[in-house]
Amino acid sequence: MTLSMTDTPAGVRSAGWALAALGVVTLAVVAFTTPWRALPGGAPAVAPDPARDFTAEQIARAETFDALISLPGYLSLGLTLVVAGVLVATPLGARLAGRLPGPWWLRALLGVLALSVAVAILRWPLGMWSESYLRDFGLSTQAWPAWAADRAKSTGIGTALTAIMVLAVIALARRYRRWWIPAAAGAFALTVVASFAYPVLVEPVFNDFRPLEAGQLRDDLLAMAARDGVPVENVLVADASRRTTALNAYVSGFGATRRIVVYDTLLRAPAGEVELVVAHELGHAKAGDVLSGTLVGGLGAAFGACLLYAVTSAGAVRRRAGISSLGDPRAVGLVMGLLSLATVLSGPAQNLVSRQIEARADVHALDLTRDPATFVAMQRRLAGTNISDLSPDLVEYVLYASHPTTPQRIALARSWARLNGLPEP
Repeated sequence: MTLSMTDTPAGVRSAGWALAALGVVTLAVVAFTTPWRALPGGAPAVAPDPARDFTAEQIARAETFDALISLPGYLSLGLTLVVAGVLVATPLGARLAGRLPGPWWLRALLGVLALSVAVAILRWPLGMWSESYLRDFGLSTQAWPAWAADRAKSTGIGTALTAIMVLAVIALARRYRRWWIPAAAGAFALTVVASFAYPVLVEPVFNDFRPLEAGQLRDDLLAMAARDGVPVENVLVADASRRTTALNAYVSGFGATRRIVVYDTLLRAPAGEVELVVAHELGHAKAGDVLSGTLVGGLGAAFGACLLYAVTSAGAVRRRAGISSLGDPRAVGLVMGLLSLATVLSGPAQNLVSRQIEARADVHALDLTRDPATFVAMQRRLAGTNISDLSPDLVEYVLYASHPTTPQRIALARSWARLNGLPEP
């Protein structure tokens, strides 16, 4: 192994030990906090069956939509991997950054901006391709200028976060031999701060929020939250209808920034179905899923900082990228490429854990409402309106499915009904 001026064999060994320790801790936390079984072991098994709950026409429509939308999605994923591979395995990124003017920090920032804009431009046609299908199937209500504005906002926020991370890595590598130590601590802290601040800093960039108006539904939802022992002062409504017809709700933030949000499109559904959706979100809030997910994400980010140090300590990696040290502002491309690869490679594991957590929230909603029939009706409505993929292939399920499929969720509700001696819907 060839070491740069900022690397020493002892430093690499210490980073390796830290990497191993963080990996073990992260895996242990995930293993012990993830609800690997949503229902008790003796619960009656019910097989997912799309044909039981959806017509042949609905299934065919979902399959057609999925086939159309998957192609630009896979091409976008392929583009991400190709760009990341070029930045990691060739000196192209270093050459581009080397032509930028100014002090090292300005060159690093300009490098992040230039590469982010270039990738955004490459992805733009693929995004328009996907958007055209969303329009064809009635899921998008946006005009093209509004769509472009949202995409530009998303690119800007992502670029800003990337710039913070890349600039921090380069600055620390310029100053410290064992820069992975402050980098790991900083990555953990940034993850926690970003998750806490996201609801109040980022979400309002894309949506306006208002409290759910006074009335029977609001009273019922707050009463349900009180019965559940989850302190909720209000339920917020997002003006999602200005961009989509899809139905959704979510919980974000923790502590003082925790909020339960429902799309305004969801309020058109029957009140009982809205209550079940909110009951699901209360399950996330009661289990502290955002906070625990943030802590796991922070540990993963710290692990990533150590892994970045270990990988870039290899002389072959730096030579291929055309740099001698990560303290060189020309290392922008290498760092961004490795961050992209880490994001893609960690996705399947995150989805696996997410699916278990979503199943637990479903069970919480059923325990709280004891209404499996309305749960099934709500899942049918969500799947039909959102044109959900009812039977994704294994690759799509692993890469993209952060929730169980609709047939799996309906089967869970039927299993819950049998377990609790209630009529199976």
